[in-house]
Amino acid sequence: MECSLVVVVVDVNPVWWGLQNGANDKGLTLFECMDHVLAFINSHIMMNQNNKVAVIASHTNESRFLYPGREADVKADDGGREVRDGKYEHFANINDTVQEEIRKLIVENPTVGHTDTLLAGSLAMGLCYVHRVQKACQAGQKINSRLLVIKAADDNASQYMNLMNVIFTAQKQSIPIDACILEKDSGLLQQACDITNGVYLQIPQINGLLQYLLWVFLPDPSLRETLVLPPSIHVDYRAACFCHRTLIDIGYVCSVCLSIFCTYSPICSTCHTAFKLKTAPVLRAKKKKKTSLPAT
Repeated sequence: MECSLVVVVVDVNPVWWGLQNGANDKGLTLFECMDHVLAFINSHIMMNQNNKVAVIASHTNESRFLYPGREADVKADDGGREVRDGKYEHFANINDTVQEEIRKLIVENPTVGHTDTLLAGSLAMGLCYVHRVQKACQAGQKINSRLLVIKAADDNASQYMNLMNVIFTAQKQSIPIDACILEKDSGLLQQACDITNGVYLQIPQINGLLQYLLWVFLPDPSLRETLVLPPSIHVDYRAACFCHRTLIDIGYVCSVCLSIFCTYSPICSTCHTAFKLKTAPVLRAKKKKKTSLPAT
C-alpha cells in the first residue's frame, strides 16, 4: 500500500507580508495565502485517503508546526470533531488547527528582532518529521515523501551552510524539495530543487497561487514526466563566502576545511590553518661559457 506525504513549509515573514498588505495591487494577505494552501492540502488528501500532510510555519523568530498542532492528538483521541455545515471531519480538523495555530504564532511573536526567515530550520524540522513518519509506518506500507516550500521573503546568505546541509540530507534520503516562489527568485532554493530533483517555480501572479499549486505541485513526482510543466531554468550555483555571507563568483578556498572566502587571508578563520605560500624561484640568466679560439 502506497501513500504520499507532503510537508508544506510556508514563509510567514511578518515584514514581507506587512508590505504586501500595504500594497493593494498585489492582492494576497497572509490569511488568504493560507486559504490557498489549505485548499491544496485538501486536494492532496482527496487524491488518496491514506495521504498525509504536515504544515510548518517559517517565522523570523521560530519554526512551528501548524499541523499536526499541539492539540491534534487530543482531537484524534476524542474521535474527531463533530460534523458542521456538511464539512468532512478530516478537512475541517486540518483547517481549524492550521488557522488556530497561525493566529497563536502571530500573537506570540508581536515584535520582530530581525527580518531573516528561519528557512533552514523549518526544512530540518520537515526532514525530521518525514523520518518519524517513515519509521512509524506499518509493514508493507510505502510512503513517498516530499517537501514543498512556499517562499515569500528574500534569501539570507547567512543560512547558506545550514541550508546546504539540509539539501544534501534530503538528496541522500531521496526526498524531493519543491519550491513555489511568490516574488523574487531564490538562488538557494534553485540549488535545492536541482540537487533533489524537485520543481522550482516563480509564479508570475500571486493571486493565482492556488492554480499553480494544483497544476504543478499536486501531482506525485512519479507522474511529472508525463505532464507538461514549466520549463527548467538556469540554476545559479554561486556559493556564499564564510566571511561576509555574500554570493560570489570567484573566491579563495581553504585546502583543509574547504571554507570559501571572497578575499585572501593568510589564516583560515574557520579551522585556523596558517598557509605558507612558496614564492616562485627567481630565474637568473645563465652565464655564457667562454669559448676558447682554436690555436693557429
